[in-house]
Amino acid sequence: MSTVLSCTALDTGYVGRPCVRGFDLELQAGEVLALLGPNGAGKTTTLMTLAGLLPCLGGEVCIDGHPVKPGHARSAVKAGLVLVPDDRSLFTTLTVEENLRLSVRARRGWRTERDTVLETFPQLADRLKVPAGALSGGEQQMLAIGRALVQHPKVLLIDELSMGLAPVIVERLLPVVREVADRTGAAVVLVEQHVQLALEVADTAIVVRHGQQVLKGRAADLAAAPELVENAYLGEAFASS
Repeated sequence: MSTVLSCTALDTGYVGRPCVRGFDLELQAGEVLALLGPNGAGKTTTLMTLAGLLPCLGGEVCIDGHPVKPGHARSAVKAGLVLVPDDRSLFTTLTVEENLRLSVRARRGWRTERDTVLETFPQLADRLKVPAGALSGGEQQMLAIGRALVQHPKVLLIDELSMGLAPVIVERLLPVVREVADRTGAAVVLVEQHVQLALEVADTAIVVRHGQQVLKGRAADLAAAPELVENAYLGEAFASS
């Protein structure tokens, strides 16, 4: 397996003030990483920096061993990194099909790309002519992921897949992340608040708190030791009490 995404001693934040410090990451092709932590821990900030939407204040991000220009989203996309943000960022007045078509890089053969998305999310087949804003929350998330997939990412970043969704929908969608990684070989960084469900589909996991990594390991090991994850979320004071 080759390293697709790596970052070393990454510092990032806002208006020149770091809120994530010393973040290290190495992700192989087809590997799913669950990036976990309490609200405000710095997970979304980290994803936005990896995606080039925020500049690095220290360290660097590399795709296939090549540094990505910091704070430059276009360079990140050209390198093969695609972000599915927590707000999904769909064109709500455009149809499902139009959203997909706009995201296909090569206009020729875009129907083949569309059909591949429909194989992954068959629920969208009857919704192609429906405006994205009229879809259910689960269908919107399917479209957001599908729109990312037609870009053939080397690295797929998914921020809060479960945002605003019923638990039963999350249970159906999260395994798709595993299937996508296995089928396409894309490395995936998944930010998710449904901890146990995320650990079930991930290979590895990192817990961050106050902008720093406090726990890292195989997802299966952490799923079998929920007290370690709970202590990482709540801090040393809780662990020693």
